[in-house]
Amino acid sequence: MDEKKVVKSKPHNINIEGREKLQISGVVEVGSFNDNTISLDTELGGLIIKGVNLHISKLNVDDGNLMIEGYMVSCIYSDKMESSKDGSFLSRIFK
Repeated sequence: MDEKKVVKSKPHNINIEGREKLQISGVVEVGSFNDNTISLDTELGGLIIKGVNLHISKLNVDDGNLMIEGYMVSCIYSDKMESSKDGSFLSRIFK
């Protein structure tokens, strides 16, 4: 008899406190970050956070929890994961 393993995904939630603190659960990987942009992959797709003086104050990849501090301007989802392991920008355009 074949046994099937069920892989549970982590829940994905976002909590923004006064545009100065952002808590995210369900984070799979942080792709890139600087003072103005943080790009990451979540259980539900890619997420780009834009703002001013952004910094990652807590990151636990095992639990999938991330805390960002700074002034948040926008949070933009994409349908697909946008990590660097998918190839360069040009290779994704010309698939």
